[in-house]
Amino acid sequence: MLSNRISTFLRLAAQEQQWQQQRGMATLKSISIRLKSVKNIQKITQSMKMVSAAKYSRAERDLKQARPLGIGTKVFYEQAEIQAPPEEPKKLIIAVTSDRGLCGAVHTGISRNIRDRLLDDTKEGRENTKIICIGEKSRTILQRQFANNILFVASEIGRKPPTFNDAAEIAIQILESGYSFGSGRIVYNKFKSVVSYAIDELPVFDKNAVVLAPKMSVYDSLDDEVIQSYLEFSLASLLFYSMKEGACSEQSSRMSAMDNASKNAGEMIDKLTLTFNRTRQAVITRELIEIISGAAALD
Repeated sequence: MLSNRISTFLRLAAQEQQWQQQRGMATLKSISIRLKSVKNIQKITQSMKMVSAAKYSRAERDLKQARPLGIGTKVFYEQAEIQAPPEEPKKLIIAVTSDRGLCGAVHTGISRNIRDRLLDDTKEGRENTKIICIGEKSRTILQRQFANNILFVASEIGRKPPTFNDAAEIAIQILESGYSFGSGRIVYNKFKSVVSYAIDELPVFDKNAVVLAPKMSVYDSLDDEVIQSYLEFSLASLLFYSMKEGACSEQSSRMSAMDNASKNAGEMIDKLTLTFNRTRQAVITRELIEIISGAAALD
């Protein structure tokens, strides 16, 4: 009976040692797989950072050329003292984002700004407000609570640098949508520096507001056709300017995000490498102890 108990104990001890050894090998294998995946992710983020840096340089050059269009139109609205007609309660909000992600909180900041202001508004005010989403990112967030307020969505934005033709197409679609509004605003990200941007707004007015402006009479030869043509051009200019500001902010934010992701991946690689070496050393030490103990038992 005693010999049977001893043999059973030795067999269980051998199974326990084998299981511990297999567990150590499984841990080494899992750490090795995770280490390899993190290194691959770091290569991807570093490549995306380089691509974003090149696109950022181009976006910054294009923004300098687009600023006179947007600033000039904004100054004209201010000097003409254009205001929304009090009898027209309808409003329009244009969210300037894009279809691409991995760029920090560039798009979510605009969507949250619009969402919070709509929630603070009255029920009647929300019902009289329509939203135009430039880019799928703003639509994804805003449609959860304000799906009925979305007038239309301009997709395929952000894959290529925005052009004036893109802004003109959106402006024509807004004017031909049949939605009459008193006042509106373009919500976009205004570029400040490589690591800084801020949410800003540009005013948008309907034709009736422009016609009823008190200082429009100082301009000669302003018939309906001229006002309509300028309204289309000014809206396209403001959209083009805001899209350029947003594109530059997006590329700079993506460059910073990919740089931070690469640094975080580097720190994780160092920790996983240290864990892998410690685990491997523990496995080797345990195997040496087992070999020495077996040799000592034979002696």
